[in-house]
Amino acid sequence: MENKTAESSFFNILNHKIEARKAENSFRILTTESNKIDFYSNDYLGLSRNQVLQKNIDSKYKEITEINKLGATGSRLISGNSIYFEKVESYLAQVFESESALIFNSGYVANLALLSSFPQKGDTILYDELCHASLKDGMRLSFADRYSFKHNDLLSLEILIKKAKGQVFIITESVFSMDGDAAPLAHLADLAQKYEAQLFVDEAHSTGIYGKNGSGLVSNLGLSSKIPIRVHTFGKGMGSHGACITGPKIVKDYLINFARSFIYTTAMTLHNLVSIHESFKYLELNSDLAKKLHFNIQYFKEKLKNNTQILPSDSAIQIVMGDCIEQIKSLANKIHLENMMVKPILSPTVKLGSERLRICLHSFNTTNEIDSLIDCLKQ
Repeated sequence: MENKTAESSFFNILNHKIEARKAENSFRILTTESNKIDFYSNDYLGLSRNQVLQKNIDSKYKEITEINKLGATGSRLISGNSIYFEKVESYLAQVFESESALIFNSGYVANLALLSSFPQKGDTILYDELCHASLKDGMRLSFADRYSFKHNDLLSLEILIKKAKGQVFIITESVFSMDGDAAPLAHLADLAQKYEAQLFVDEAHSTGIYGKNGSGLVSNLGLSSKIPIRVHTFGKGMGSHGACITGPKIVKDYLINFARSFIYTTAMTLHNLVSIHESFKYLELNSDLAKKLHFNIQYFKEKLKNNTQILPSDSAIQIVMGDCIEQIKSLANKIHLENMMVKPILSPTVKLGSERLRICLHSFNTTNEIDSLIDCLKQ
C-alpha cells in the first residue's frame, strides 16, 4: 500500500509539471517529418538527402573489409577502435587544420567531454549567456566555478576575467543556434591570449558552411592557430551524425584518458564513420553547395532588409521575433498551410518573452520557395 501511495505521489508531481507547461502554452510533442518545403532542418547543404553521396557511402561501406560487424561491440578503448577509425580522424584533422581530432558519438557528448574533463576545481569557466544546453551541462559536470557574460559582450567578459581564479576557460559558439549571429572570434582570441585563458569554440552551426572544405568559421577567419580547441559536429551541415574535438595531440591524449563520455561509451558504427568521411570528401568536390547556400541567405536578407522583426544574421539561421507565444504559433501555422515547414522556438528553449520563429535556409531551397516564405512573413 505504501509503495502504491509513493508511486501515485510521484506521478502526481510529474502530471503537475506537465500541466503547468501546457498552461504556459509551451508543451513539447514529437512530430514526424512532413513532405512540406524544408525551412526548419539543420540540413543546410542538403547532404542528408543527396543521392550521389548516399551511393558513395554505400559503395565505400561495402569495400571496407577490415570491420565485418554491424556494431562497434565496445568502447574505443576495448573493442571499438580500428585502422579506419584512425584514418578518418587523421583526415578530419587535416580538414580542420589541426594536429589531431577525436571523434565522439554526438556534439552533445563532445561538449560534455570537453567541459567536464578540462576545467578543474579552483578554475573558472566564463561562457556566453546564449551558449547551447550541452555546453552548460558539461560545465555542471566540472568542479570549476562558472559565470555567464552578456551575449557577445567583450567588456562584460573582460570584467569577469579580471575577477576569475585559477585557469580561465572562455566558452562560445562560432554561430549561435537560436539567434544565428556569430561570435566576435578574433577579439575573443585576443582577450584569451592577453589573460592566458583557454578559448573553446563550438562550431556546430558553421561546420560545412564556412571555410575551405567546410572547415568552419574559425578556419575561415584564419584563426585556427589561435583557437585550436574546437568542437565540430556532423549532424547539421554535413548531413550525418557525430562530432570531433580538434586540438594539439596532447588534447586528444588527455581526452582519451580523462573524458568519461568518451571512455565509457560504445564507439560509433562503421556505417556512421563512412558517412562522415564520404560527406567531407563530397564537399571537397562540390564547393558550389556552400556558395548556393550563401546566395540564398543574402537573397532572403535583401528581401526583408527593412523588417525590424528579423534579427541580424549572416548564417543559414534567420530569426523572426514575435510579440508573444500565440503570435509565433499562429505565424508558424499559416506558413504550414502554405506547404512550408518552419518551427516556433518557445520557452524554456529560449527565455520567456523571446519566443521566435527559427527559419533555416538551405542550398536546395529555390528562390520561388524563398519568395513564398517571404510573402507569408510580410502578411
